[in-house]
Amino acid sequence: MTATARLRWRCRRGMRELDRLLCWYLDARYAGADDVEKAAFSTLLEQQDPDLWAWLSGRDVPPQPHWRRIVDEIRAGYRV
Repeated sequence: MTATARLRWRCRRGMRELDRLLCWYLDARYAGADDVEKAAFSTLLEQQDPDLWAWLSGRDVPPQPHWRRIVDEIRAGYRV
């Protein structure tokens, strides 16, 4: 299994909305990210679903600056 396939599996959550947002980032932005951002995305995926949803829905802000950049990018770039 490739690293991207493993990440795709980790993007699959219990909530369809999270799946879409996280997979969008993986498909649209991950390949162009630098190593620091790729590592940040991997650690972001270790967080609990309620926290991820609060951050991605704009109800809260991630505590880590690298996560904030990814969350901001998803929120700005994802379109239904």
